[in-house]
Amino acid sequence: MVDIRPFRAIRYTKKAGDPQNLITLPYDKIDSSLQRTYYNKSPYNYCRLILPMEENKYEAAGQRIEQWTREGILSKEEHPAVFVSRQEFTLSGKTCVRTGLIAALRLYSYDEDMVFPHEITYSGPKADRLNMLRKVQKDLEPVFLIYSDPESRTVDFFAETAKTKPTIEVVDSYGVKHTVWKISDSQKLEFLRKEMEDKSLVITDGHHRYESAIAYRDEIRSEMKWEKDSAFNFHMCYMVPVQDEGLVVLPTHRLLKGFNLSKSVLAELNKFFAVSEIGSTIEVAEAYLQRHGREHVFCVYDGSKVYGLLLKDDINVVKIIDTGCPKEAYLLDVVILRDLIFKRVMKTGEMQMDKHIVYTGSTKEAFEKVKDGEAELAFFVNPINPKMVWEIARKRWRLPEKSTDFYPKPVSGLTMMDISPDERL
Repeated sequence: MVDIRPFRAIRYTKKAGDPQNLITLPYDKIDSSLQRTYYNKSPYNYCRLILPMEENKYEAAGQRIEQWTREGILSKEEHPAVFVSRQEFTLSGKTCVRTGLIAALRLYSYDEDMVFPHEITYSGPKADRLNMLRKVQKDLEPVFLIYSDPESRTVDFFAETAKTKPTIEVVDSYGVKHTVWKISDSQKLEFLRKEMEDKSLVITDGHHRYESAIAYRDEIRSEMKWEKDSAFNFHMCYMVPVQDEGLVVLPTHRLLKGFNLSKSVLAELNKFFAVSEIGSTIEVAEAYLQRHGREHVFCVYDGSKVYGLLLKDDINVVKIIDTGCPKEAYLLDVVILRDLIFKRVMKTGEMQMDKHIVYTGSTKEAFEKVKDGEAELAFFVNPINPKMVWEIARKRWRLPEKSTDFYPKPVSGLTMMDISPDERL
């Protein structure tokens, strides 16, 4: 049974200034240039907590939280609450709205069949977030999960809530409008608790944060007497119904270094794909992918030409792809790209990130990197359907690295959750 709880959120006060100058992207989306931009926006920008510039970033984050709390920049709310959180954004000229619930979710190991991952994680990022948790004893950013609500019970609740006056409204630097409503009414909290208790959840973003939180929980349990209601048994999470029409996944394209489209590679590709030269521009690549969106299609750019690759026969591919995956995953484009094109045809072997393969969500950036000689080839894909991510993850199979890019990311800096040992939920 899934257990969600309200929590006493730590939030910026009016003394901190304009929220637009305080909020940020998640820490793992912030590069050094964006980090400097955030620092220049405000002395209280949230980047100074989630990704400090200081050498001892964990110590710096912990000291800032204490100082900002003393100064009244941050304040812990008196009463526990959950939050309905909505993002409004424009994509390809269309206005989209995504709505979910921010609440404290009890931490479950993956083998408990409550929370499922969909990506592989790495030790470095997990160690980084674990060190941060040890020092600040706060959930600084939510984990983003999806769940199924076929009867629209929570969807309808969110819609009704959105008719009331919001607690927070802010537009980020990317033009995404974030609106938050606080829910503290006991009947409404009980309704949400009951609606969520029979759900399964799939992590879309924040795998490293989630697994670090479990490691931190287990550390604290081993060191002291603890209670079931101790806050460190939970994590602040943002949960969205998979049926939400605003749940968007963007494609992540692949750049290869040290590999070329030789005549022999093209000949081998022709065995599985209808290969055609379609031009040399970004526009022709994007149009080709869109035109064949219901088929298994790829584009590859080698610096001079764009080739369209259209899969000929599903059956032959199923025989080649790893039979350890569920049948729904056999014919995912990202799996075909990895197992058939890269491993079988191009014989890439296991590729190391940055050394052999680079990922980008931008078609333009991919073209430019190939033109500038930073990579030899750019492979372009269509996005995966969110419902497919949900179905595959619940069968305990993880997608290839960087298969999904749920957009937009939950903004950081709207709420924080105290998980210090004496905090109870």
